[in-house]
Amino acid sequence: MKHILGAKALRKVIAGALVLFSAIAVADEGMFPISDIGSLDLKKIGLDLTAEQIFNPNEVCLVDGICRVNGCTGSFVSSKGLIITNHHCAFAAIQAASTPEHDYLNNGFSASSNIEEIPAPGYTVRITEGYEDVSTKVLSVVKPGMTFSERTKAIEKQQKQLEKDAEAANVGMRAEVAEMFTGERYVLFLYTYIKDVRLVFAPPASVGNFGGEVDNWEWPRHTGDFSFMRAYVAPDGSSADYAKNNVPYQPKRVIKVAAEGVNENDFVMLLGYPGRTVRHNTASFLQYEENVRLPFVVDLYGWEIATMEAAGKDDRGVALKLSSRIKSLANVEKRSRGQLKGLNRIGFVNKRRVDEEVLQTFIDSDPARKARAGNLLSDIDAVYAEITANAPLEMNLSNLPSACQTLSFAFTVIDAAHERAKEDIERESQYTDRNYPLTRQRLQLALNDFHLETDQLMLAEMLRRLEAAGATKLLPTVAGELLGGSETERQQRATKLINNSKMHNAEFAMKCFDMTPEQLVSTKDPALVLMSELYPVYLAQREKNKEREGKLSQLYGLLISEKREFLKTAFVPDANGTLRMTYGRVESYSPEDAVIKTPITTLKGMLDKVTGIDPFIAPPRIGELYRAQDFGRYVNPKLNDVPVAILYSTDSTGGNSGSPILNSRGELVGVNFDRAFEATINDFAWNHAYSRSIGVDIRYVLWISDKVYGAKHLISEMGIE
Repeated sequence: MKHILGAKALRKVIAGALVLFSAIAVADEGMFPISDIGSLDLKKIGLDLTAEQIFNPNEVCLVDGICRVNGCTGSFVSSKGLIITNHHCAFAAIQAASTPEHDYLNNGFSASSNIEEIPAPGYTVRITEGYEDVSTKVLSVVKPGMTFSERTKAIEKQQKQLEKDAEAANVGMRAEVAEMFTGERYVLFLYTYIKDVRLVFAPPASVGNFGGEVDNWEWPRHTGDFSFMRAYVAPDGSSADYAKNNVPYQPKRVIKVAAEGVNENDFVMLLGYPGRTVRHNTASFLQYEENVRLPFVVDLYGWEIATMEAAGKDDRGVALKLSSRIKSLANVEKRSRGQLKGLNRIGFVNKRRVDEEVLQTFIDSDPARKARAGNLLSDIDAVYAEITANAPLEMNLSNLPSACQTLSFAFTVIDAAHERAKEDIERESQYTDRNYPLTRQRLQLALNDFHLETDQLMLAEMLRRLEAAGATKLLPTVAGELLGGSETERQQRATKLINNSKMHNAEFAMKCFDMTPEQLVSTKDPALVLMSELYPVYLAQREKNKEREGKLSQLYGLLISEKREFLKTAFVPDANGTLRMTYGRVESYSPEDAVIKTPITTLKGMLDKVTGIDPFIAPPRIGELYRAQDFGRYVNPKLNDVPVAILYSTDSTGGNSGSPILNSRGELVGVNFDRAFEATINDFAWNHAYSRSIGVDIRYVLWISDKVYGAKHLISEMGIE
């Protein structure tokens, strides 16, 4: 009786704490797994569709018209495999096809027929077909007495085996096991998998990236961030690599385009594949992010971006080679700055600590619970304390090959040589038989964008950072010989290594995939020798990461269980790249005192920003049509203008790029591409007051495609009269 009364008293205190686990228990927060939407009152929240109309593995449904395009989302908008997604999602394909003579990034691209469409190597399209909870099967391999590293490896191996078995039973499909709740719930998803993807239409960067990094993560926004691609399959309908005789894929469902768009306060929802959120993580994790990892990313990525921009300033060919990499880094760098600002602005670490103190009191209030989880939070804290202590060296080591492409190529072939010698199920995922062709292809594509002088600068800078992080005493002799001395000497050593390596020669690099570790070293290529010398260091780090992952997986699984019991509520699992639904309304917000940001921008507002200096340049045709008030059917009658971008209160994160913005009937009214700066913190916490997503209004998409660039065949193909 004593403990029951204690729990009652405790909950009474908690009832008055408005901030208690605010990042988890908000009423409308959530990227709901597609398997869980049946638990929602869809009619009450504003939908005219049932859960079965949205997703039903046994019938044609809305989800059949949604696909994953590499790390983004797309929608099928015609029966001929036409996909709408973001310009920045198609960016790598546009960049790969561009040359100084045919500069599709600057000038845009429009194929007037299927034969003119450009292959997009490295792109894949996936459509969710079904799912199965495999938690029991995955966790059946976890045995008492396992080390944390053994636990991680056993789970990884079981996941790969389940994927392999599912693909054998469903020929032509792709299987993926996703961890929904850390250490607790696992779901196997089945996907239709399409490997022939082609570029159909892309506006110039002056539309698709209007405002550039100045406007990125900001509102108001006037960016036409959209492009069209097309999925192709073999004549028999099976997935196939690119071939001239492939035919357009016929989706089971086409997303209807609602050319009338939306207005303020209208209901909207997103269906898409958000990347990763970490909303259930502890204050010690958030402190590590705020004090260590995010500042590191901002500093290093900022330097890399500035270096690459300088390299391409006076050479369009170099600028094109580096453009995709710059864009990717710049997106992460600014998001990281936004997250730092958000964590600091709302004092989130301290708030989470208060929440955890209350949870600890709840745990300690019951002897059985205390015995089970009394040290839970302190054990998690200890893991992050260890990560923090080792962060300077570990982060610089991990970024050495990612910053210097020559070393990245060398590490990939060395890692492949070691991993491919193992049984398929024992290998790291990227080297399994099902993934190895894509790993090789990605290296080949990266080789196409290699720039020698930039790589020399990258290596020299990473050597400086490694030395500052204390690497001299820890690295093997060969690596150690690169460190020390003056900046000039360091640059000379880096330049010599890059110049003398053949790893950036495509023919040599691809041949390396057929060599053993011993054969790679015998080439005496300096990059291969260096990375072979460093390989044991990277293996030890991989092992350490698996140990940490295993420990945190077990601890976070227990944490979720304790919080669920304490709060008496079901949680929405963190985003993990699987299909999710989120909903909200087109609505304004107030990011700071006396400032209200309204939710629809217009063509006039876009032209008001034009300065004639990049990134605020607009194609002349846009101004001509605006002055003539030639808006066609794409005008918003309430604004007497063409709406450009919209702001809405859905819960989104990376991976939601390209997600369809759908009205209550499941019709396309826009394409999601960003969040407001204040909402960069969504990865850690969602809050209706400041979390806003940004998308391009479908009327701007159609007006640009139709009126500005004359792609009337696409308007017709989408069934817009």
